[in-house]
Amino acid sequence: MLSFHQAVTEDFEAVNQLILGQVHSDVDLVENIGNYLINAGGKRLRPLLVLLVAKALDYKGSEQHTLAAIIEFIHSATLLHDDVVDTSDMRRGRATANAKWGNAPSVLVGDFLYSRAFQMMVAIGSMPIMDILSNTTNTIAEGEVQQLINAGDPKLSEANYFDVIHKKTAVLFEAACETASVISEGDVNLQADLKAYGYHLGIAFQLVDDALDYTGSSEALGKNVGDDLAEGKPTLPLIYAMKNGTEQESKLIADTIRATSTDDRNAPVDPDTLKEIIAIIQRTGAIDYTHKKAEDHVSKAKASLSLLKDSRYKTELEKLAEFSLGRDH
Repeated sequence: MLSFHQAVTEDFEAVNQLILGQVHSDVDLVENIGNYLINAGGKRLRPLLVLLVAKALDYKGSEQHTLAAIIEFIHSATLLHDDVVDTSDMRRGRATANAKWGNAPSVLVGDFLYSRAFQMMVAIGSMPIMDILSNTTNTIAEGEVQQLINAGDPKLSEANYFDVIHKKTAVLFEAACETASVISEGDVNLQADLKAYGYHLGIAFQLVDDALDYTGSSEALGKNVGDDLAEGKPTLPLIYAMKNGTEQESKLIADTIRATSTDDRNAPVDPDTLKEIIAIIQRTGAIDYTHKKAEDHVSKAKASLSLLKDSRYKTELEKLAEFSLGRDH
């Protein structure tokens, strides 16, 4: 267990028990798929942020547990929907829910997790929290649609790429930190800084994820290397490589991205083509460029904690930002 989990061990256990209780349903298929997803493991970073921020702000209540579970349910719902849209068949080293049960059940159970999250929000009874989280889920949905529109488009700009990863990924990191600050009744300026911390951390995590898709291993990632390319996602390593490669190299990447909009979705890229594109990505410095962008966001995330008083939990938030850079999955 990593140190930032150890710092909130008891709270984390309380959140896990709450999640297991809230995923209960009289409909067996709902509970089976919900438990399958919840028990798949993962780093649980978003609920962890809620717990660490609440501790860092000396929150003495217990609503951080409910809030952390809400954040995890929203995240889990997006995973179910993502895997259907992307026709993914593997996540975290095992079959996705849609590969195991089919698309329709996965979408509907994702809806169940969303609606359960909103039931739990009502139980907290905070309009500011409902406002933040309702806007967050709406933004995530917009990001999903934008990503779908962008699939197969090699002309996607770097600015549009960052807009999408903010909406798809960073906004829930923001919400975890901001809502934890709200229940802790933190200073308004500090709330804004903690939201900024979540934004920069979320962007850094996504940047590293996108780099790992071309540098990691299937075993560590729990999915196939090159999945982003197979799904036609023009992520930053590809955008940079097309901009800085030769005309022939740029055309190969662009043609491969376009092909995914006409071929079967998520069909693996030809191994020789994938190997060649990875070599282009490395030769053009696209991975280094992506990591440099991630490092910049980690620095900004840590700077956003400057108004937070020194404590073990502030230190763990700083460590979490650093962890985002050095991981292999």
